[in-house]
Amino acid sequence: MIQMPDDRRPPMNPQLALRVAIIGSVALAMFAIIFFRLWFLQVLSGEQYVHAATVNRVRDVKIHAQRGNILDRAGHLLVDSRSALAVQISPTELPPSPAGRDALYRRLAGVLQSSTRPRRCKVLKSTSVTPGGQIVETFAYPRLAHIPCLVAQGLAVVSYQDVTLKTDVAPQVQAYLAERQDQFPGVSVGKVYVRAYPQGGLAAQLFGVVGPINSTEVKEKAYQGIPKDAIIGQSGLEATYDQFLRGRDGHETVSVDAAGRPVGTPTATAPVVGHDLRLSLDKGLQRVGQAALQQSITSNYPATGGSFVAMNPQDGSIYAMGSLPTYDPKIFTGNLSQRTYDQLKSTAAHAPLLNRAIASAGPTGSTFKPITATAALESGAWTVGQTYDDTGSFPLQPGVNIFNAGHAVYGSLDLVNAIRVSSDTFFYNLGARTNVANPLATPQGGPLQAWARRFGIGRPTGVDIPGESPGTLPSPAWREHQNRVEAACDNLTHPTQQFPNHPDHKLLPGGCGIADGTNRPWSIGDNVNLAVGQGDVQATPLQLAVAYAALANGGTIVRPHVGESIQNQDGTVLQSISPRAPAHIPINPLYLETIRQGLRDAASQAGGTSAAVFSRFPEQVYGKTGTAQQNGQADTSWYACFVPATTTTKPIVVIVHVEQGGFGAVAAAPVARQILNQWFFGTPGPYVAGTSQTR
Repeated sequence: MIQMPDDRRPPMNPQLALRVAIIGSVALAMFAIIFFRLWFLQVLSGEQYVHAATVNRVRDVKIHAQRGNILDRAGHLLVDSRSALAVQISPTELPPSPAGRDALYRRLAGVLQSSTRPRRCKVLKSTSVTPGGQIVETFAYPRLAHIPCLVAQGLAVVSYQDVTLKTDVAPQVQAYLAERQDQFPGVSVGKVYVRAYPQGGLAAQLFGVVGPINSTEVKEKAYQGIPKDAIIGQSGLEATYDQFLRGRDGHETVSVDAAGRPVGTPTATAPVVGHDLRLSLDKGLQRVGQAALQQSITSNYPATGGSFVAMNPQDGSIYAMGSLPTYDPKIFTGNLSQRTYDQLKSTAAHAPLLNRAIASAGPTGSTFKPITATAALESGAWTVGQTYDDTGSFPLQPGVNIFNAGHAVYGSLDLVNAIRVSSDTFFYNLGARTNVANPLATPQGGPLQAWARRFGIGRPTGVDIPGESPGTLPSPAWREHQNRVEAACDNLTHPTQQFPNHPDHKLLPGGCGIADGTNRPWSIGDNVNLAVGQGDVQATPLQLAVAYAALANGGTIVRPHVGESIQNQDGTVLQSISPRAPAHIPINPLYLETIRQGLRDAASQAGGTSAAVFSRFPEQVYGKTGTAQQNGQADTSWYACFVPATTTTKPIVVIVHVEQGGFGAVAAAPVARQILNQWFFGTPGPYVAGTSQTR
């Protein structure tokens, strides 16, 4: 066919053909990629995305259970719970990209007014168990801002649990976040319960704190079967009785749209409130004890702190237990800063978190003498009618004499009067008589160690409050152990190297200071010091309360306890708490009566070390002062006393110690008087200071 001139087209040149081919190939490749991607999403990954979409439409929201209340013996509220709004973040719903998460954290920091400045963040890295069963945790320390640090720490414990970012936020914050849910994916504001303390700082160290279960606790047998994001008692009574106080969380199933907004009607399982814990504590006695102790600390410079215990000597029920300095426990229910927490944990004289009544062990001074008297009488080293000529000094060894406090001279003394005036030389003599002749053959010591051990010195009392110190009862075996540890520390190869088993000790000129003298053997001086509650003996106020309770009740070693019963909210008792006494020590009734007469005279007769405080007290007080020497510090003031069931229907034992308070009669005994006055007459009475200069 012949083309007309107007229908002719120029032939395609090679360059144009190449361009068309390239464009066609690119278009074909793009369509192939899009087709393959659609096929992958719809065919290969369809079920996965359907499941993800379903999860996004339904959200399980925890409904926190209210923790049980803590009450005193009369039912007065000591600890309860209040509702608060908390901002939480769900790790599974965070933006997938690091940039998205960082942007979210910055927006949240602005809303919650938290710092965006990176800081050293302690995050659990791994957990391992040694062949001996000890859990070893390894930590990393990345530099993170406040909110990402909280998230990282939470994820390290339980990877899927919601992380609480801030508690007690205002309702306006809740409204702001709810209205902008698309800008804050995974962030929610819900109601939680936090502890409240109607009595302020009263008995703060006893209660302890609650918090999220940690990485170690989730592996413990005691917490098996509870949610891995549970809030549990972390210290004090909250920890001991956590299984009763905790309650059971509920949950609410909520349907949400793509923006995270609730739709439809939620379904819920109601939480179960925890049981109440009733204590043997007496609110009024506790308050008077803390006020009297504070008055003594203020009045007796350079006193820095102290504690007291008031207990039923018949069954170990603790009526009051206080420790100063103290703190307001509500600070742990808010957003506690690391700086504030570090200040609370500070060591030395200003450690408010320390419960000195159970954890502060030290020499007890002359309050130890009734234990020495028991050991001497029961072992036959002394008799009831035997006398000692107190010349004011005792020959410890040739050329070395030790003296009474203030170089007092008391003349001829029997045991009753030696306790009344607190003659040191009399008890130095008993310490020498009860010493072992051959320490290598009798490593556990002689009668003094045996009876002190029976009274509970050097071992925990078993009180239902965590953190108890076992104390120390020095003996030849203990001395030999200290020498071995000292020698190992002295063999360190570098002056600044820390000793692994004693991280507080380093090799210094003259040794590590673990033992007082390199490889010094047990000596008669050790036992003489122990006889008057000095030297290496370390006892807590609660241990001394158990010992004096045995003197009051005829030899029963009670197990002290603060918990009295577990009950429902309506007051129905579900379980009584009455631990069995672990032991009874057979003290000869004549010996016991002799020692008690000395204690009674010390508090009531002329020349008695606490007569200036108690001679006019209406009840029959049996008491002993103590003034314990501490290296580098002023003397610690002690007072131990009881009113037995044989003289009253309200038996009680009271122990008071005032750190750096001086003489026992001056700082500690007046506190005990106010506690006893409140117990028997419902009023603390005047602050009556003693004048005795006897240790």
